[in-house]
Parts: sequence; structure tokens; C-alpha cells
Amino acid sequence: MKLLIVLMVILMFSSAYAEGNEKSLEKALSDEIENTAYKNFFTFAFENDSIGGGTDQNYTNGARFTYFNINAEFPDIAHKIASYVPTFDINPTSSIYYSFGQNLYTPDEITSPDQDPNDRPWAAFLYGAIGMATLTDNHIDELEATFGIIGPLAFGEEIQKFVHKSVTNSPTPNGWSNQLKNEPGLALSWQRRWPRALLYETSILALTFTPHFGISLGNIYTYSNTGLSFRISSKKSRLSDTPLRVRPALPGTGFFEVSQNWDWSIFGGIEARLVAHNIFLDGNTFADSHSVDKKPLVGDANLGIAFTIQRVRISYTLVLRSKEFETQNDPELFGAASIAYRF
Repeated sequence: MKLLIVLMVILMFSSAYAEGNEKSLEKALSDEIENTAYKNFFTFAFENDSIGGGTDQNYTNGARFTYFNINAEFPDIAHKIASYVPTFDINPTSSIYYSFGQNLYTPDEITSPDQDPNDRPWAAFLYGAIGMATLTDNHIDELEATFGIIGPLAFGEEIQKFVHKSVTNSPTPNGWSNQLKNEPGLALSWQRRWPRALLYETSILALTFTPHFGISLGNIYTYSNTGLSFRISSKKSRLSDTPLRVRPALPGTGFFEVSQNWDWSIFGGIEARLVAHNIFLDGNTFADSHSVDKKPLVGDANLGIAFTIQRVRISYTLVLRSKEFETQNDPELFGAASIAYRF
């Protein structure tokens, strides 16, 4: 944490130094969007512990489909919201995006019908989200509203049992009768990052370091976050962003440049979250349910690689997440895969 704070301070100052050059980043991205016939893109992101640590526990599965409408016509309410965010500017880089997805959470022992009092609750979350993302001068702002349902109506039991029986031939999860009860979920999130706080380019490569911070409020999650990410790529894709992930996670819109043939990038980062509320550990807000004592500080570290083939990008990220609750046996290791298509 001390190292993270020192790095964040250094990069905050360096972002101010780089601002004169970064003002051209907004124009460069605007030109890329204006000159391509493929202005929009969708991303499907899939996260699972079986493609990371080979386990079946904790945050065991997440799936998210997102459609990005770049340079969209923003409704009046979007301009109103933007006016309350300092230096948030709706411009040709601005996008409206729409997502829907599902997250599943299970304890270590999934074959037992009984809830382990020292392990996390069974839970599922089915949600939709709408958000805005924009590049202004030297920083990217993201605003997102997530709304959904926690409990049996999120169909976690049906999905996991079907996959385990028909797709993976895994053990049958027998504890879903203990899951959190039905409850509507809402979270409002804001995040800012500086995509080129530190930038080093050669004739063929680009290396960037990006600090970020943000906050999420709601009965799903309430936390503040800060972190630092890096990206190494060929210079041809220096305007591309890191792949989209399932929240909470290190940031990335998933935007990528169309390649004539193929392109690549390597990326990674660290993030710390100060957690005030996590419904998947604290239990239901308005009803009695199982809960565990959460840890107030959670950290993520990840490393990934992405390949772009013309209008398609595929990626894989390995994520290490620190213990989220006091009686958790081990940190969590899971994988995240995504595919994106510009059209």
C-alpha cells in the first residue's frame, strides 16, 4: 500500500507535466473515430475461477455483455449530469454504453446442502447497467449506474447446475437453498484515470502508466478505489484501451483500434479498494441472511495479453484478489477472457 501511494503521487504530478502533450490525445482519438467506418463495438467478458486457479469457490463466475455507442447523441439528462462533474466534457470521444450480466458467488464446499457459518453466503446477481465514458484533455471519466436483482430471481442456481451438469461435468452445487434472498440492487459509480500520465514511445512500441481513482455507492457495493495500470503495445495501437472487465475490477473501456492485419498488447496493474459495504458478504439489507465479517481493504493484481485481428480483439487476464473476509482460507485466483468486435 505504501508503494502504491508513492507511485500514485509521482504519477499525479507527472500527469500535470504531461498535460500540454495530452491535449492532443483527445484530438487523436476524435480523428480515429471520425475516419473509421466502424464507430461502435460490443464486448463479451467472461470471468471464472476454473480458468484461473482451477477452483470453484468465492467469486466463481461473471459474465458481462456490453455495447458501446461511440460519439452518441446524448440526451439532455446526460448533459445535465455531466455539468455536475468537474472537467467532464461531452465531445466526439464520448460514448454511451449498455451492459447486462450475471455474477455468481459460492463458498468453498459446494456439494454440501448446509451453509458453512465461517464461509461466505451463496449469492447471484443479475443486472443491467448504463454508463458514459469520455476523454477530456488528459483524463478519462466514466459514470455508470448499475441496477438488478440479488437472490433466486437472479437464476444463479439454474445457471450453475446446468453448466456443471451439461458443460463441465463438475460436482453438483447443492447449497443454493441458502442463498441471499431476493433484493433489488443499485450502484452508482464514478472513475477517473489519466491514460498517459507516463508515456514512453519508440519507433515501434508504446509504454504507458495510468493511475486512477473512483468511488461506488449503493446497496450492492460501497467502496473507494485507487490503483495503477500499465500497457505495452505496438505503436499502431497506442490509442487502444485495456479490455473491459466485470466490476469491481481494474478499469478499461475495451476500446481498440481497427488493425490492418493483427496487433497485440500486454497489460497489468494493481488496485486497492476501501470497502464499506459488500452485499455478497454483508448479506441482505432488508432481511435476515447469512453474512461474514468482511475485510475493509481488498487488493487486486492482474496481468493480461490481448490480440487484435482487424476488427476483432481477444484477451485473457489472470487476476489475483486478496482475501475479502476474515475467515477466507486463501486469496482468490481467477481468469478473465473477452472478445470484442467493432462494427
